[in-house]
Amino acid sequence: MNPLLEKLGISHPIFAAPMAGVSTPALAAAVSNAGGLGSLGLGACSVEKAADEIRCTHDQTEHPFNVNLFCHQPPTKDPQREQAWLSHLAPHFAAFDTPVPKLINEPYSTFIDNKAMLEVLLEQKPPVVSFHFGLPSEEFIAALKGAGIILMATATSPQEAKLAEDAGIDVLIAQGIEAGGHRGVFHPESDQEIGTLALVRLLCCHSSLPIVAAGGIMDGAGIRAALSLGASAVQMGTAFVLCPESAASDSYRSALQSERAQHTEITANISGRPARGISNQFYKALSKGAPPLPDYPIAYSAGKALAQAATKAGNDEYAVQWAGQGAPLARALPAAGLVTALVAELEASK
Repeated sequence: MNPLLEKLGISHPIFAAPMAGVSTPALAAAVSNAGGLGSLGLGACSVEKAADEIRCTHDQTEHPFNVNLFCHQPPTKDPQREQAWLSHLAPHFAAFDTPVPKLINEPYSTFIDNKAMLEVLLEQKPPVVSFHFGLPSEEFIAALKGAGIILMATATSPQEAKLAEDAGIDVLIAQGIEAGGHRGVFHPESDQEIGTLALVRLLCCHSSLPIVAAGGIMDGAGIRAALSLGASAVQMGTAFVLCPESAASDSYRSALQSERAQHTEITANISGRPARGISNQFYKALSKGAPPLPDYPIAYSAGKALAQAATKAGNDEYAVQWAGQGAPLARALPAAGLVTALVAELEASK
């Protein structure tokens, strides 16, 4: 028996990634009910919304699931830098007959010192809680572990993995450069950009914790490769975007099933932090002559406003469509059916 699966109380080494804005209680519950580990991406949620999402998932499954929170460093307001960025975006807003925002602010808070969110977790007791962009305080970690919650954290390097292990984290998510969505790197300026399989081996050789491979894994053969290198499970995000239970928009689904899925890139233009998605004008035009970005997630306020203006005008060239390098392999299956297919492929690859 796989010790990590036994610890979690699940049947299959398949975790659905906690994709903020795409994951739903229905998706998380479907994956968990099928024997994997479903996830909720709550990093951008208010305290009230987070509580509702967790309750809704509890209502749909009796099996374990994960909730994910962002532990980025609190942003520093810099009005001059923010106005320079807004001025840079102004011609793009003008193209859609939309005024550029006068101000941009932090749209959501980090979990690092969010006591109200901690209280929600202690009250709702999701079986698993994971962290992205860093780690919360020792006090928060102790409180969650004291409540019997299993803790996971993203690590993009051996150095981050050691910080997580020393802090008392139970499971490491090895996020390779292939992964879609935001890089979980603690400090973006020092990203080592390690690939998934190399990172899995590095962490397996330097940590005693279970390792979950994340990035570019889309089918049973990919799962088998990660497990053969020492991973205890895999975390898959892009693979689940086309599931009917996800909150992905029609244009997002169309892009993921088109030739465009073969072209993913990493940009910080959208949110202020590096993230991989399907390449469009956000990745290209906004980089030319760009001033320094506002801090994450302040920059995201402007990015989302521009995306909304473009979408309203019927233009998808500014859409936020996170996807990993394995995107062309995505399948439009119900979540339970996808888990079943992945398990069958995994068995067949032995």
